[in-house]
Amino acid sequence: MDFYNEKLGLNVPEHIAIILDGNGRWAKKRLLPRNAGHLQGSRVLERICDDAIEIGLKYLTVYVFSTENWKRSESEVQGLMKILRNYLKTCIKRAGEKNMKVVILGKQDMLDEDIIRSINELEESSKNNTGLVFQIALNYGARDEMVRAMRKMTKDMIDKGIAPEMITEDMFASYLDTADAPDPDLIIRTSGEKRISNFLLWQCAYSEFDFPEVLWPDFNKKRLIEAVERYNKRDRRFGGVKEE
Repeated sequence: MDFYNEKLGLNVPEHIAIILDGNGRWAKKRLLPRNAGHLQGSRVLERICDDAIEIGLKYLTVYVFSTENWKRSESEVQGLMKILRNYLKTCIKRAGEKNMKVVILGKQDMLDEDIIRSINELEESSKNNTGLVFQIALNYGARDEMVRAMRKMTKDMIDKGIAPEMITEDMFASYLDTADAPDPDLIIRTSGEKRISNFLLWQCAYSEFDFPEVLWPDFNKKRLIEAVERYNKRDRRFGGVKEE
């Protein structure tokens, strides 16, 4: 359900998801190494969390590192992991200060042990916070998520005697990484690229999409509000019926 922000005069979606695209191109335009773009992108992400809280967003999900990103150069991946280490440590403090509950989506088996420890500490320390639910998709791919969900569900079917005809959409969704969050109302992909890139494939069935031309390191509160304004101009229809 949308939240009406009287100050903005807008209905703010309950859940916005963002594909953070354009860090490398931002750096290239400035004759900087790609990881300089990723570093600037991490700084923008901190500010956008504050902006999300200010406008009344309840859930924010960001695509930080995909299962396919391991194919990038070793130097870029190592640079990303260094930025991630620092970001996770900072996020532990910020989550407490901002009352954010932080959830990490994706599988952790390819991450270094110190990163996994930081993830566990971050989730544990913020689990009872009641403000913005901030979901970070890290080593995440939607196809992988659905395969992992199917494996867990199949095991439960065997162990608990669940018949195939008992399987419902809600049951399947309960095995996904996002089981405790509503589906995103709006998905934003920065940089102007119009692809979903294996992100929240199940959850995006009825999402609205927005593709601003701005590169992620140049994204800001003004751009976020502009995306919400465009969202407000659309007639949300489900099964041919306009959402009231």
